[in-house]
Amino acid sequence: MSAASMTPVLEAVDLSRTYDVSGGWFKPKGLVQALNGVSFSLQAGKTLAIVGESGCGKSTLARQVTMIESPTGGTLSLDGVDIVNANAGQIRDSRKKVQIVFQNPYASLNPRKKVGTIIQEPLAVNTRLSRGERRDRVQQVMQKVGMRPEQYDRYPHMFSGGQRQRIAIARALMLEPKLVVADEPVSALDVSIQAQVLNLMMDLQEELNLAYLFISHDLSVVEHISDDVMVMYLGRAVEFGPKDVIFAEPSHPYTRALLASTPHIDPAKRKQRITLRGELPSPLNPPKGCAFHARCPYAADECRATRPDLRLYAGRQVACHRLEIIENST
Repeated sequence: MSAASMTPVLEAVDLSRTYDVSGGWFKPKGLVQALNGVSFSLQAGKTLAIVGESGCGKSTLARQVTMIESPTGGTLSLDGVDIVNANAGQIRDSRKKVQIVFQNPYASLNPRKKVGTIIQEPLAVNTRLSRGERRDRVQQVMQKVGMRPEQYDRYPHMFSGGQRQRIAIARALMLEPKLVVADEPVSALDVSIQAQVLNLMMDLQEELNLAYLFISHDLSVVEHISDDVMVMYLGRAVEFGPKDVIFAEPSHPYTRALLASTPHIDPAKRKQRITLRGELPSPLNPPKGCAFHARCPYAADECRATRPDLRLYAGRQVACHRLEIIENST
């Protein structure tokens, strides 16, 4: 295997993103650490799922990867190019290699434009193809996502939610990207339609060797589509590893609580429900030590004083001081 084929499509090292927040009258400005030292890599043809509660940093990470925003720290490489320190030409070329599928197919499509026009917009902006060539390319991609040629001249309101998300996927594929960021792509769809869209994404991944950064709060969806899983809490990764390992034997107390809250039809997969006390801490005033310690039933003085780093444990990386003690107590 060549060195080029081993280069990750996406690689982040200590990626950080902070935001200045105005405190209002007579109050000092605050600083929100939305991402705090996140590291991972993603190979072609693989899916990395990012999971966690609202406010954990999932969507902030998506904005960095799609270059909607720039990180305030760390490095982020796309297909071997450091896009944090890249020049304008490199940024322009890199943007063609990463596309995004948004959460709500009803809001992400312009209702005043025909479907064919919507799908070909990336080509109109980024290429010099003629109108006829663009139409031919759109027809090819529409066929890949299970749409018919006569649907080219219809408007978004004439399609169901699942069909609209197929349109959004087709638009994302127009520039032949290497990476697709899927930000909750099926959460707005009926359960019966979710599986169709997920299976379509998996078929396209196999055919086109796409890498997916899949952001979701639905762990049953993540279990279906992902290869690796990164569990985030308050801007940091707390557990990261292969899907099969994490779903079979979650190690971090937060991961255990998330998986225990996932409903299963199969009784063998049901886990004893774990109730988390308290609420997600404010990113404006994060706790010292482990950010999860105030909600963790295993927390000790060490957890309240020192922030744990990711370390290799039982086939995955986990940020927890108490892993061995937790393992022996369960």
